[in-house]
Amino acid sequence: MRAVRFHEYGGPDVLQLDEVPDPVAGPDEVLVEVTAVGLNYGETLQRSGAAEQFDWLPRPELPKVPGYEVAGVVRAVGDGVSADLVGKAVVGMAPHGGYVELAVLPAAGAIELPEGIDPRQGLALLVQGVSALALAETAAIRPGERVLVEAAAGGVGSLLVQLVRRAGGTVVAAARGSEKLAIAKELGADEVVDYGEADWSSRVAPVDVALSSVGGQITRDAFELLRDNTGRLVLYGVASGVLPDITPLDVFRKGVALIGLRHLGSDPEYLVRTLREAFTLTLSGELVPQLGQSWPLSQAADAHRAFESRSTTGKLFLVP
Repeated sequence: MRAVRFHEYGGPDVLQLDEVPDPVAGPDEVLVEVTAVGLNYGETLQRSGAAEQFDWLPRPELPKVPGYEVAGVVRAVGDGVSADLVGKAVVGMAPHGGYVELAVLPAAGAIELPEGIDPRQGLALLVQGVSALALAETAAIRPGERVLVEAAAGGVGSLLVQLVRRAGGTVVAAARGSEKLAIAKELGADEVVDYGEADWSSRVAPVDVALSSVGGQITRDAFELLRDNTGRLVLYGVASGVLPDITPLDVFRKGVALIGLRHLGSDPEYLVRTLREAFTLTLSGELVPQLGQSWPLSQAADAHRAFESRSTTGKLFLVP
């Protein structure tokens, strides 16, 4: 089969399409013919080597197949798995990498797509949807609270705009550029602000909650916008590749809470349960995943370039 791998760290051009042996489903596993691959910004950090600043992440063995989100059709099952799964459309996490034509998934993590949810919607909900629901739960948003959503036109941010509105909060959507701000507004944002402009935070009134994924100065600015004594900053990413300069003394000075998003991959039962909740909300029309651009598997480098240019909106995909 074909798989995208990087043999060294670097820019998008280190991604190359290789021929590798077809995988085989082992005990409690399923073999999936991949129809779409979900992209995440963290894969660009992994490819570039920037993720190594997060010392709790294991250093990948090279060559490495990036990614992990796949949608496809079950073609074979291993020992201990019901043959009834063969032919089913599923989404799940590929532990050995997702930029592939064939992927092996743990059978327990191969989630059947319900009727009415297509593979790309399923991928848009698999990590981003689950993350958005987990973030809303973690932040404990209350009616009337002002909530700053960073990267509000992205895969997670666009869902958060909708979930904050659903919880009765006032959405302050932060993004870069008029096109992204317009998308956030269409999704229900009450206020929009371009954090690509100098002193952007001076145009935002204090907020009760900040849902932060950008890192660097943007996250630092969001922290300073929190209401003293009651504010909560929930961190769930560092898309800029730069850790925010927030110290324990800063937290003490403002009397606010700094919270990290739970590690979803370490709690498979929670992930499956929350994904099914995301499916239900989507089928009812209460949650609308934003589907962005797709590239052929052979153009994975172009997809990474687009990601890093900050020109994309919604969930992005590769198609084998």
